[in-house]
Amino acid sequence: MQPPPPGPLDSCLQDWETLQQDFQSIQEAHRLYRLKLEELIKLQNNCTSSISRQKKRLQELALVLRKLYLSLVLGNVNVTLLSKQAKFAYKDEYEKFKLYLTIILILISFTCRFLLNSRVTDAAFNFLLVWYYCTLTIRESILINNGSRIKGWWVFHHYVSTFLSGVMLTWPDGLMYQRFRNQFLSFSMYQSFVQFLQYYYQSGCLYRLRALGERHTMDLTVEGFQSWMWRGLTFLLPFLFFGHFWQLFNALTLFNLARDPQCKEWQVLMCGLPFLLLFLGNFFTTLRVVHQKFHSQWHGSKKE
Repeated sequence: MQPPPPGPLDSCLQDWETLQQDFQSIQEAHRLYRLKLEELIKLQNNCTSSISRQKKRLQELALVLRKLYLSLVLGNVNVTLLSKQAKFAYKDEYEKFKLYLTIILILISFTCRFLLNSRVTDAAFNFLLVWYYCTLTIRESILINNGSRIKGWWVFHHYVSTFLSGVMLTWPDGLMYQRFRNQFLSFSMYQSFVQFLQYYYQSGCLYRLRALGERHTMDLTVEGFQSWMWRGLTFLLPFLFFGHFWQLFNALTLFNLARDPQCKEWQVLMCGLPFLLLFLGNFFTTLRVVHQKFHSQWHGSKKE
């Protein structure tokens, strides 16, 4: 005997049970959704807090780096120095900065010239030159405002050197660059060596003259020759004049490269002009000081 077919009530009960099962599944899915949403909100809050902390730390780091950079450029100083002790301390810090950077430039130029042949290391060397000369111009402006007597060409000299180093930094690698590279690095090495000699010679002269009361306490060593350096003239002048004529040789080399049909870089001519300007300024300024000194000595001997 077959069971009677399900009636409408049985079908409704089955549908109800199915709905109950679906409702329970929906409830479970909603519970999981709420849990995941809470986890997401928590993660978002954690990320937001972490980002805020990172931004704060980056701002603090940027402030520290800005102060660090300014201390490297300006030294530990306010622009206006009120006491004689502060002025002399800043002048001494400036001289040490020149000495340390000169030694570093000698080592890096030697490494680039004889150990490495990479445009990347050359660019780093030229960038260091740009930074060095920019720093000198800023520090010297502060020193001049506080009593240092740097006049004429030796002030303008660092601006020309900054421009030259900046153009060298942008010069792309190629045939023209490689033809001038070794000559430039050799010159840079020699120039830093001469500056090293100048520092010790001039600082010794200034120390003796200050002790005798003949020089101002804020007078500085410079890249060239000045009248107060007359003692020991035969020692330093040959090195200076050789470096001046090497600058002329660099200018002539670059002008010849600029005339080459394969030369396409504007940097060739733009480096030649500053080298020529540096030669003219250095040579004639040094020559004028030597002539004035000889002239004053000759008139002094005639009066006696």
